[in-house]
Parts: sequence; structure tokens; C-alpha cells
Amino acid sequence: MNVTAEPYIDLEQERREILKRYRRLLRAAKPLLQDNDAKLIKKAFNTSAEAHKNMRRRSGEPYIYHPLAVAQIAVEEVGLGTTSIVAALLHDVVEDTDMTIPDIDRLFGPKVAKIIDGLTKISGYFEYGTSQQAENFRKMLLTLSDDVRVILIKLADRLHNMRTLDSMPRDKQLKIASETIYIYAPLAHRLGLYAIKSELEDLYLKYVEPEAYKDIARKLRETKAARDRFIARFIEPLEEDLRSTNIKFVIKGRPKSIYSIWNKLNKQKKPFEEIYDLFAVRIVLDVPQEEEKSACWRAYSIVTDHYKPNPDRLKDWISTPRTNGYESLHTTVMSKTGQWVEVQIRTERMNEIAEKGYAAHWKYKGSETGTAAGIDVWISQVRDMLETTTQGEKTGAIEFLDDFRSNLYSEEVFVFTPKGDLKVLQRGATALDFAFEIHTQVGARCMAAKVNNILVPLSHVLHNGDQVEVITSNKQKPSEDWLRFVVTSKAKTKIKDLLKEEKKRYITDGRDIVAKKMKILRVEVNNETLNQLRAFFGSKTVNDFYYRVGKGHIEPNELKRFKIDKDAKENRQNKLNTDKIQDGKTFEKELKKIHGDRADADMLLIGEDMDKIDYTLAKCCNPISGDDVFGFVTINEGIKIHRVSCPNAVELMSNHGNRIIKAKWTSQRDLAFLAGLRITGTDRVGLVNDVTRIISNELHINMRSVTIDSKDGIFEGIIKLYVHDTGHLETLVHKLERVNGVFEVVRFD
Repeated sequence: MNVTAEPYIDLEQERREILKRYRRLLRAAKPLLQDNDAKLIKKAFNTSAEAHKNMRRRSGEPYIYHPLAVAQIAVEEVGLGTTSIVAALLHDVVEDTDMTIPDIDRLFGPKVAKIIDGLTKISGYFEYGTSQQAENFRKMLLTLSDDVRVILIKLADRLHNMRTLDSMPRDKQLKIASETIYIYAPLAHRLGLYAIKSELEDLYLKYVEPEAYKDIARKLRETKAARDRFIARFIEPLEEDLRSTNIKFVIKGRPKSIYSIWNKLNKQKKPFEEIYDLFAVRIVLDVPQEEEKSACWRAYSIVTDHYKPNPDRLKDWISTPRTNGYESLHTTVMSKTGQWVEVQIRTERMNEIAEKGYAAHWKYKGSETGTAAGIDVWISQVRDMLETTTQGEKTGAIEFLDDFRSNLYSEEVFVFTPKGDLKVLQRGATALDFAFEIHTQVGARCMAAKVNNILVPLSHVLHNGDQVEVITSNKQKPSEDWLRFVVTSKAKTKIKDLLKEEKKRYITDGRDIVAKKMKILRVEVNNETLNQLRAFFGSKTVNDFYYRVGKGHIEPNELKRFKIDKDAKENRQNKLNTDKIQDGKTFEKELKKIHGDRADADMLLIGEDMDKIDYTLAKCCNPISGDDVFGFVTINEGIKIHRVSCPNAVELMSNHGNRIIKAKWTSQRDLAFLAGLRITGTDRVGLVNDVTRIISNELHINMRSVTIDSKDGIFEGIIKLYVHDTGHLETLVHKLERVNGVFEVVRFD
């Protein structure tokens, strides 16, 4: 009889390793420590070690390694101090053990307790249709408006979780990575933490698109020597001239992140070899703060003495820093070999703020850099959003998260009031956004604007340097149309607020109409029916559905269609009733009952389970057999199968991770799946014939539609066809790529 032995754990060696990591943290923190700080950190470490003493991470390591690592990141990579170290060491204690927030307050004071509270997830039951992830995020942001360290420690926590994602199962990796790219990487960007933002993006790619990640990393390694030679030749004349100025400097080339290269490859649809801006040259000057501006422009002058600049690509964030505090001078110049090269010019102070963002500016807080002010303005905007976000609506948290995200990556536009006051809005902002930035009542009554003394409509997009005067009228009222052309969260939130009162009346009318019609149709109106009605008519919330009925967008007679559909669903026999299942865990339990004792019992087996479970293939990404997929428990449409690379995957996993289920294909050779191919190349006589011959004659594939467009010697073909699986499709793509004149064959959803 074979007995599997428990893995041997050397507890004494682990204890020594824990102490070693703790001492490393103290060494990193030493320059920041004051009077009783070391004692406080020791107390936090001992409290955390005791609370987590019997806990282990998925990798098998002692749990205390994680809070120690988060504290180390907070000190070394974000530049935070003692309060943050203590909070980082204790950040999981309340969530994972019996210790409470009042306990933390008593032992470590109100500041630490407030931060820990912001980092502790909300537990308990959530109404169906809400998102626990979005609610937790909103709770964390409520604390951000009081203490930004909540988010900075959360980012350190997320960075360590992403660095140690290897030990997690694939479905958890996808969920955590999707959440990271959806909200945490943009947040790091907004707080100016560029090093952390880039690493989070790269780690997302490593787990979600591992082949693409490995391919770019390999190509970067292979081209490193050639790149280094090019950079050395490029910077040689610049170094010579910079030395003659007697300014201390460092100049070097730095490769762009793997994620940003992957983004370029996808956007530009070019092979790796044709992407030239794989790196930037950075000049960092060591000068006193009062000489920074003139020194940077002097360096710019030296660069443009040797290389011709692209006039459209000069970005001056020294005169007007970005709202996250970023200061730098960017220019793109033409090298002697005909390649565009991005050159970034900044000082040591600017460089530290660029790398460590918000935390670094405290070093220089005596200066008028604008950094602190910029961040404070942003945090006050977050506070405004939190105060005006609807607390009552079910989708409030998700809508809030979407609005919040839209602000994170945005570039700025600088405009002026008639009196010359500077206002910073996000790029794409309109005259109406500007009106709401002045005051809610000015926005509510805005009917037009004058931009540089010319009358323009509310939807007019503002540009840098515009001077804007708002024209108001007491007869003006906000309309839903306004939401189409405002871009700032402040304007969106205020308009929604103003529309809410009017909306309430229509909701009441709609509720009465539905109640009467359902009574006639003999359908009981309860929470389940209302959720089904909401989904059937494609409304975000039940109130939204009532509103559309009250407004007349849904006619009372259309409710009969719902009754017919409901009856048809209830008549289905011998299938698992997925309508009642509201989350992934419940569904996986049902699957185990169906599959019995087998390794993949908790997986939806696509093909094998067809006669037992209702599922459909999502139209947004058209998965085919062989694709890496996951299942999603919808509210009223059973299970939907999505590709992992689906454009909606990140949003679904980030907001509704509890409704994700594991899924894989089983044999599907008797089925055909619809796939789309886009073929581009140079036009020639007989090309279409060659392409269709391979599809129909050689591989015996049925085509549903073919569209060929030819212009100026270039052709583009859109072909929709039926294939058995990804292998079948790949064979076809390889054969088509070998056709004379074909440049690229790409699958599309």
C-alpha cells in the first residue's frame, strides 16, 4: 500500500528566514525611523506573526512572508514611512483572524486602524446583481479621500500577489490578473507610480497571454546587443556636449515594457521587427531645484543640435506638470539611421517623483512644484465622486468603478476662465464639462459657451490654451443627451444626480404599468421575475427597466413576449436549471454531482455536457473548439462561454469574479464553429481564386460569406467560415499565409 508522506517542514529554518526578512525590512526603513518607531514596527511584526502563525500561502510558505514583503515594497519601491510599514504588516490581520479594528486602534492608534479598515474587504451577503469586488473598491476609496496610504499599501499588496501568482490555479490567475489590469495598473499610473504600473502590466501579460509575453521577452533579449550599439552611437555626441556644460548627468537607453510593446504590436498590426520605438533615451540632470527648468531646456537644445525633432511630438510637462505630479520634457528626434527615438529630459528630483509618485513629493514639499497640489486636486475630485455616487442603486458601485476608471489613464487639457484662472480637465473635455467644473448650478443651466470669444455648442471639445466663458439660462434643464458628450466624472455624476428626480416619476409610472400587466398575464411579481424582466429587456437595473416602461420605450404589450419566453424555459426537461444558480461555486458543486469522482469534475466540459446543461457560445468573441475559455454565469441567459482573450473578459473577471467557472473543450469533431479571418496583401490577378481554392478544395471548409475590397493595389478580404477547432483554423491560416501576395492573415471575433 502506497502512502504519500507529508512534505517535511524545517520550522527552525523557517523561523530564521522570517527573522532575516524582518531585519532586511528594518535596514530599509532605518533612514526614516524616529524616536519609538523601531519599537512600534517590532510590535506590529510580532502581532502579525502571532496572528498568522498557523497560516500558509498557496505556495506552502509561511503566511507572514506576505505582509513582510508588502511592507518592504511600501518602503523601498513606494517610499512610505513608519505608519505605512505598521499598516502593511497588519493589513490582513482583521480579515483573516479574530482581531478587530477596535483592537488595532487600541494597540496602534486611530491612523493605522483607519488604514486597516480601508484595506479590509466587506464580508457578508450581497444582493444579486451587485458586485462585491466593486463595493470593496468603493469602500477602499472612501478611506483614500482621508488617507492616500490606503491605496499605496493596496498597490504594494497587489504587486506582491502578482509576483507570486505562479502558485495559484489558472482560473484564479486570470481573475486576479484581470482585476489588476482593469483597476490597479491605471491607479498606479494616476498616482505617478510608473515602475509599479509597468510591472503590474507586464505580469498581467505574463499570465493572461503567456505565449505573447515569452515571444516579446525572447525577441528583446535577441536584439539587445544591436540595440545597445545603436544607443551608444546615438548618445556619444550628446555626452560630449553635456560634459562641456559642467552639469552632472546620467544618460542611458531604457527598453519600453513588454506590455507597452505588445500594445503597439496589437494597435499598429506590425511585426516586432517593424516597431522602432522599443526604447527611450533618458537624460537625468543633477542640478539645484531653482536651476531645473533652464538646465532641462539647455539639454533639449543640445539634443536638437544633433538630431532633428518632430515638432508635433514635443511634450513640456516641466512648465505645466501632469496632475499626478509627473514632470519631464519629452521629444522625438530622427536618428542618423532614419529611426525615430524618444528622448526624455528630467532632473534627479523629477525622476524620483516619476518612479515613486505621490510618496516622493513629501521630500520636496517645501518647494512649489505643484506635485502635492495636483494630487490633492485629484483626491478632492475622488471625494466629490464618492459623495455624489448613488448609494441606493444596485449598480451604483459598478457604474462608479467605470466612471472612476475612465479618469485614471486620461491625459489633461489646460484651459482658462475669462479672468485667466487655470483649470485642468481630462483630454476630450467639452464646454459642458468646463461649466460643471466651475459649479454644479452653472453646469445645470449651461446652454452654450464662448471659446476664445466664438459662440460654440455645449458639446464643443476644448483644446490647450482655450479661454472659456459659460452662457447660462434659468430655463435650461439637464437632459440624458448630455451624458453622451461629457467625459469628466464630476460632470457625469452631477448630471445623473440632476436627472434622478425626474427619473423617479417615470419609475413610479413604470412600476404601476408592469404590476397591472403582470396581473393580467397571471405572472407573480417577485424579485426573481423582476430580475428576469430586467435581463429580457436588456436593462442594467430593475429601476432602469421600470423607467423605460414609464417613458414609453417599452410598450405594455411587449411584456407578453416575456411571458411566452418564460413559459418555454420552464418547459425544458432533463437539464440542470441554471436560472437559479447565481455564482460559480454553486455551479461547480452541481457539476460535481453530474460528473462524479473525476479530476475535472468541477469543470464545464463543452460538448460532453450538452444534454445536461444549458450553455451558449458568447457572440462577442465566438469561441471555437481548442480556444482557452471560461464560463460565465449570467443572470437570465444560462452559462455563456467566452474566450480568455475576449474583449469583455477583463471586465467580467474584475467586476464579477464570483460568477466565473472553469471550462474546457471535449471532442467536437462532429461540430463546426463560425470563425472570421481578415486577409490583407497586394492585389494580383487570380489571388481570390487561390485563396478560395485552398479553403474549399484543399481543406473542404464551408464558407458563410466572403467580402473582398481592393484599393490602389492593396486588397483586404473578410471571410467567415466554419471550422472544427483551433488546430483546423491554424492549418488554414498557415496555408493562406503562403499564398503569393498575402501579407497577413488574422482571426477576428
